Amino acid sequence: MNLLRPTLLALACLALPAGASDLPSLGDASSSIVSPEQEHRLGRAWLSVLRGQIDQLSDPQLKDYVETSVYRLAETSQLEDRRLEFVLLNSPQINAFAAPGGIVGVNGGLLLHAQTEGEYASVMAHELAHLSQRHFARGVEAQQRMQVPVMAAMLAGIVAAAAGAGDAGIATIMGAQAAAIQEQRRFSRQNEQEADRIGLLNLEKAGYDPRAMPSMFERLMRQYRYDSKPPEFLLTHPVTESRIADTRNRAEQYPSQGISDSLGYQLMRARTQLMFEETPGIAAKRFRAMLDSNPRLEAAHYGLAIAHIKGGRLAEARSELNALLTKKPNDLTYNLAMIELDSAANRLSDAQQRIERMRSLYPDSYPLEQARIDLLLKQNQTKEAEVALDQLLKQRSNDPDVWYQVAEVRGLTRNIIGLHQARAEFFALVGDYDQALEQLDLAKRRASSNFPLASRIDARQQELMEEKRALDKMMR
Repeated sequence: MNLLRPTLLALACLALPAGASDLPSLGDASSSIVSPEQEHRLGRAWLSVLRGQIDQLSDPQLKDYVETSVYRLAETSQLEDRRLEFVLLNSPQINAFAAPGGIVGVNGGLLLHAQTEGEYASVMAHELAHLSQRHFARGVEAQQRMQVPVMAAMLAGIVAAAAGAGDAGIATIMGAQAAAIQEQRRFSRQNEQEADRIGLLNLEKAGYDPRAMPSMFERLMRQYRYDSKPPEFLLTHPVTESRIADTRNRAEQYPSQGISDSLGYQLMRARTQLMFEETPGIAAKRFRAMLDSNPRLEAAHYGLAIAHIKGGRLAEARSELNALLTKKPNDLTYNLAMIELDSAANRLSDAQQRIERMRSLYPDSYPLEQARIDLLLKQNQTKEAEVALDQLLKQRSNDPDVWYQVAEVRGLTRNIIGLHQARAEFFALVGDYDQALEQLDLAKRRASSNFPLASRIDARQQELMEEKRALDKMMR
């Protein structure tokens, strides 16, 4: 976390025109010195740094759920630029954030603490509202003589919150010239109220019950009222009685309808709960206790099945999953669990048959395609896995998890040039440009006899060198 501060202070300068130190007087938002395209470049640079410094969740089903649910909200939001990128943080702390340029971050802890889909959606709608209203750029505009360190501190604060640094993270910012302003303005009362108001509107348009937002705030306030160290989310999004009352009053103006919860959300919540338990056995006890209270709770049966798979109790897992699949034979989440079980039990032909049937029903499913690739690798069909990964890259070219696996598989198929290229893309996505350039240099040497390929590698190397020079220049 300590490395984040200087890097982000530098990256913040991306949003400024060359030579800007004393900012001019500003008019309305349309004349912003921080253009949407500059925000986009800033956000992508910031994301690569963040990815390289924090632990992330790589579960394809969780990633797919978060991405799909946020895009659903984005469709009905006021967000004009919907080029979104996502990062899932491996932290049980409740938090979510939106950074300039369409970067959306979610802690695993959000799914633990948001008890319904509506509560989860209310948080994400709020964060999308920060993006659609360009609160980062407007924060800059509000200070007509704002210096670069102030803007940098604003962005550094987002990083501290994202990484769950708590007091330590805040302390790294305190030495900056604008620490006080950042704390006062980044999540100003006005911005928070605006994000609440627009988030409520978005919730209703997306088919959710807007009352989920004040319900989420009320429960968090009760839960952490007397906590000396509240979660980062409450430090950056202070929940007050007046804010809750205002949100409640606005929510009550909407018709009493819309989605409050869904089984799909509860299944993902069960997956998340399992991830943050110490052992599969402890997780299994938790789900059994839930079933003792409500034997018909499908998400608990699913969670128990996954816990049994992780704990090697395959027969018990199969019993749970068979019962679920009898009721819903085409449910993708249940079928993915059975694929995982069959693979663990070395029933590879059964897993393959199930995958092919599901592909006919869900041809564009990222988690299903990932399960197929994993099975191909277990069957030692590395060439077929490489082809499948190349196809997956067309959909997820900015996913470091996919590039990492591409590199591994290309190594298995002895595609050494491709291995170095994939490693380069992975390192670039996590902000390690030195490693990325080194990998491309190795690839170029091996491709020296193939002029077209060597030229393409060289062109990509030049692109990354330019990105690195821009970052190095800002670091000085």
